[in-house]
Amino acid sequence: MDVRLTSEQRQLRDAAAKLADGLGPGSVLDLDDARRRTRLEDAVAGTGFRELRSDGASGVEVAIVAEEFARGLVDVPFLGPVLADDLQGRLDGDTARWTVAHTGVAIDASGCDRVLKLEDSGVFAGPVGDEVAGADLTRPAGAAAGPWEPRGDISAGHRDRWLALALTTTCADLVGAARGAQRLAVEYAKVRSQYGNTIGSYQAIGHLLAESEALIEGSISVLWHAAWAVDELEPEQALRAARIAKIYAARAARTVCETAIQVHGGIGNTWECLAHVYLRRALVSAELFPVHLEEAGLGLS
Repeated sequence: MDVRLTSEQRQLRDAAAKLADGLGPGSVLDLDDARRRTRLEDAVAGTGFRELRSDGASGVEVAIVAEEFARGLVDVPFLGPVLADDLQGRLDGDTARWTVAHTGVAIDASGCDRVLKLEDSGVFAGPVGDEVAGADLTRPAGAAAGPWEPRGDISAGHRDRWLALALTTTCADLVGAARGAQRLAVEYAKVRSQYGNTIGSYQAIGHLLAESEALIEGSISVLWHAAWAVDELEPEQALRAARIAKIYAARAARTVCETAIQVHGGIGNTWECLAHVYLRRALVSAELFPVHLEEAGLGLS
């Protein structure tokens, strides 16, 4: 396994990061800015990021975009549409926007009108219903209650590889959210002063941030192995790698995001601080296609 990005993949990362930094919400108030979100939607639609898999992109390239979008709290659909694209491909003449269902909910469903669900090896399609209340302020969900129409069956290998991609992409989202929360905390620690010094100069704060950085680096390591495995290993092996990555990244991201709130002190518990938006996103991504230790072969005997 070669973890180095190609020049094209570095360009993809730069493009996704530039889009997220330029049009993603810079504050909680920005989440209600419809004009900004419309510009962001137009930009994402124009990139073709949602059709990466049918364009031949690898799991690594999907993870690159997912990570940068989470870091920048991109609040237009990507995760749901890109997984739907992998599940059914691009349909000729189809003007609908597709997402996927998880436990009866159409995820990442803003602006989506059709949803796919996978049951065993059968793919079914249905409408996206009314918005469903959820913790994530950046990715509204919709009801997925049918009626359902069969869209055919997929092979066991395709099913496992798709599940590996779904786990890896949510893992990338967790890593991105952790990176964004960590950046927020570090920047705050550089400017917030207590007793005549910036709080980042105090050992207690420095150690918290260093521990978060170590958790992020560990998450990056397991993420890139899982992303590489999506296309390079046998489906069963790819699925196991993705499950291990999801377990690690879900726990690490929650710790990093909660630490960011802690570093902010009292302001970290207010609505105006972006730290809770990262935590909300991480908590929801952790529960999308959740994994137990036993499923990854990591259960205690």
